Amino acid sequence: MAEILLNKTVPDFSLLDQNGKEVSLSKFSGKRIVLYFYPKDNTSGCTLEAESFRDLKNEFADKNTVIIGVSKDTQKSHAGFSLKLDLDFSILSDKDGEIHQMFDVIKPKKMYGREYLGTERSTFIIDENGVLVKEYRGVKVK
Repeated sequence: MAEILLNKTVPDFSLLDQNGKEVSLSKFSGKRIVLYFYPKDNTSGCTLEAESFRDLKNEFADKNTVIIGVSKDTQKSHAGFSLKLDLDFSILSDKDGEIHQMFDVIKPKKMYGREYLGTERSTFIIDENGVLVKEYRGVKVK
């Protein structure tokens, strides 16, 4: 599996979105991409984050930029989440975590004293040529 590195081309990948449609990075050639990874549909932080991206979508579009969310939730879960929040951008289902691993966003986490591996909220900016130009790891929603 390819390692994602700053200032290097991001390998193309395809996943299903909330509507069951296959979405590939290569489809957005010539556009900037905000690719964000989040832990779970219908949780408070992930809802706030999705709503923020939704509310700023036109500003991103004015800058030739598309928004794509990714989590390990199912396509069905994404469909409900997207409908509930009126999201008008793709949310991709990475159930097996392959793309999460590619971007190295699976990290040790702690909740209620229990340790587990989970998705570290992270955002990646990919330029018009498919090059990773910026990464934000351990993002706090607010």
